[in-house]
Amino acid sequence: MRLIPSLMSSRLEGILRPVDSLARVALSWWEARRPWREAHNAVGRRHGQRVGRVFLVGAGSGDVELLTLKAARLLRDADAVVYDRLVGDGILALIPAGRERYYVGKARGQHSVAQAEIGALMVRLAGEGKRVVRLKGGDPGVFGRMGEELAALDAAGIDSEIVPGITAASAACASMGMPLTDRGHAQQLRLITAQQCREGGEPDWPALARRDETLVFYMGLSRVEVICNGLRGAGLPDDWPIMLVANASLPGQEALVGTLADMPERLAAHPLPSPCLIIVGSVVRLAEARRLVDTAVMHREDAAYH
Repeated sequence: MRLIPSLMSSRLEGILRPVDSLARVALSWWEARRPWREAHNAVGRRHGQRVGRVFLVGAGSGDVELLTLKAARLLRDADAVVYDRLVGDGILALIPAGRERYYVGKARGQHSVAQAEIGALMVRLAGEGKRVVRLKGGDPGVFGRMGEELAALDAAGIDSEIVPGITAASAACASMGMPLTDRGHAQQLRLITAQQCREGGEPDWPALARRDETLVFYMGLSRVEVICNGLRGAGLPDDWPIMLVANASLPGQEALVGTLADMPERLAAHPLPSPCLIIVGSVVRLAEARRLVDTAVMHREDAAYH
């Protein structure tokens, strides 16, 4: 039996050898966390205490039916739930009565709880032997400060697990009837935080101004004009498609479709609420084509009914 781990290790090494440096760094990072987990569990066992654990869970785009089965189970079993602003009421309703709830939501320019305090809260709850769900909108690993929270848990020797969720980019494109990538339109996909577009820091616009990829900007509603001008200035044509989707997958979903040249004016005439996703690329044309087909089908059905 002792030969099996050795054999598995040698096979794993053989698989990983050609993998790029990023994968090796990720593996090293995971292995580096092992002493913290083992030390924490050992202390709990020696003192006869229940060992606390934190689950960093993606709540998805807001639609409760898009929540994963694992996330739903963890919510039912949790002793405490620490949740963000973008977690919908339908998802919060899955938490049994009597469980501890802690709201730590953030809005642009208004941080209700500092990031360091969120980390300290999770450490305290887990230190009390509780099963803690850190519930984040979308996917916790996509612009969700998950790395900072993992670092806080690791420093305290708290065991943790990541449970992915459906990120807003996937939900928005699915609800609009279009893909994120397509062989004829986009062979690459980039997820970008529009916070880079604030004064004093900008993305590499020439690197982003490609016609063979889809760009998705998160948290960028207030920077639409900057994004449009940056991409146009870097070489994308004025008529390049752009779409804004607010409240993706929810009943109140709204969308605007236009071009890099006219989107700022369209948005001024028809303001959208936050959160709002910005999608740039020729795949947007597929959404418009799909809308025309759906409209035609609806008209035929109405005519047949009457």
